[in-house]
Amino acid sequence: MLILRNLIGIFTGVFLLTNICGCFLLLAGAAGGAGTSVWLSGKLSQEFQAPFDRTVSAAKSSLRMLRFDIIKETVEKEVAQIISKSREGKNIWIDVRFITDTRTKVEVRVGAVKPDTKTAEKILQRIERSL
Repeated sequence: MLILRNLIGIFTGVFLLTNICGCFLLLAGAAGGAGTSVWLSGKLSQEFQAPFDRTVSAAKSSLRMLRFDIIKETVEKEVAQIISKSREGKNIWIDVRFITDTRTKVEVRVGAVKPDTKTAEKILQRIERSL
């Protein structure tokens, strides 16, 4: 456990040193083998143990559950982007990326200028529950 903790500390330190100009916040404690959520350049990013199509469906379902209108949806072979709008009028972007047949990466950004971190976290948690 101590070795793992030291490795995590070293990795975090190196990552922060190489990204001094970027925005980075590590959110620990993601449940269910979904991994760790990471804030990077105004986006909340997390990998999921789920197929691409199922993750895209979960993202759309999550937006509908939160009563956010889906404005545009673009789905290609290995990436999907869903654009929505919050009740406060902020744009929401969700990118779903294919990693493997059973693994995907989801990036959520709410707001163009000043990211709304709470809403992004809420959306990602809803996606996780839907999977």
